[in-house]
Amino acid sequence: MLYTRVCLYPPAYATPPHVISSEILEQRLAPLYRRLKLPEGRLELMTGIKERRFWESGTRPSDAATAAGREALAAAGVVPEEIECLIFTSVSRDMLEPATASFVHRQLALPEKCHVFDLSNACLGFLNGMTILANMIELGQVRKGLVVAGETAENLVETTVRHLLNDKSLTRKSVKSSFASFTIGSGAVAIVLGDRQVENTGHFLTGGVVRANSSHNDLCQGGQHSNEGILMATDSEELMKRGVETAFLTWQDFRGELGWERGDVDHFFCHQVGRAHAQLLFETLELDQQKNFETLPFWGNVGSVSAPLTMAIAIEQRVFQPGEKAAMLGIGSGINCLMLGVEW
Repeated sequence: MLYTRVCLYPPAYATPPHVISSEILEQRLAPLYRRLKLPEGRLELMTGIKERRFWESGTRPSDAATAAGREALAAAGVVPEEIECLIFTSVSRDMLEPATASFVHRQLALPEKCHVFDLSNACLGFLNGMTILANMIELGQVRKGLVVAGETAENLVETTVRHLLNDKSLTRKSVKSSFASFTIGSGAVAIVLGDRQVENTGHFLTGGVVRANSSHNDLCQGGQHSNEGILMATDSEELMKRGVETAFLTWQDFRGELGWERGDVDHFFCHQVGRAHAQLLFETLELDQQKNFETLPFWGNVGSVSAPLTMAIAIEQRVFQPGEKAAMLGIGSGINCLMLGVEW
């Protein structure tokens, strides 16, 4: 898919107030560590995540997404009445029904004549939302739209801590599938997309490609687990291997579709999973890891927020400059892969 009409406004994000270090999480898991003789510091050592962020208790995904959406509208200089489509894209949702987007729509006072819906695809949701909105703009169906995501990791982490402390049958082997849950953090991000024929920002969504490898949809699964709450089971090593395998094929498609070579890309903004994942990804795709801008050590894996948050921070810190090109590399459980080209 290639775009000729889609321009981007500066992305914006909202920062949760509570910083939770990997050391603090391990202190809470001390009884488990002692029983299984697990070495202290393994969480940060294995993942490269020093800390992640949590919201105040009671914060809903719609609240987080609204905060980021409000910042994005302000950064874009766009009034709510101009938004003709709102897509909420998080893994986290307020409830099954109605759409979480409806709560964001109300809080942002967006117009009644507005497409309002949720789009869910694990950690790939935000990038999918960008493509759906871009397609609508390219077809002339809307002139401006807003994509938002608000991830709330608190319940997953709390439930996982309780589960690991209470289940005395766990072994060093069986506990491994739960540790990916401790990489997860909270955050929110939003971006306005518009029709460059109406208003040209000078920042463009050039195009992208997708690829699915759903034969491995059992490698990371999460949801309500009996009466314990939300739990997630992840085969981290196999998921990393199969995800990068899928990314390699997607990268070949990306280069062919956009006509970009490795050296044409100034920055890479990836879904932030872990240190080992990033290293294997860049080695396999033969990319320059110095071009990989990271937020992982201080934000962790923020689900659908990770890749766009990373780009937003790079723009804020003036790392990603006007005239440069970036590739957003998204890999989500399923396995799904989506890569987008941005010209800033």
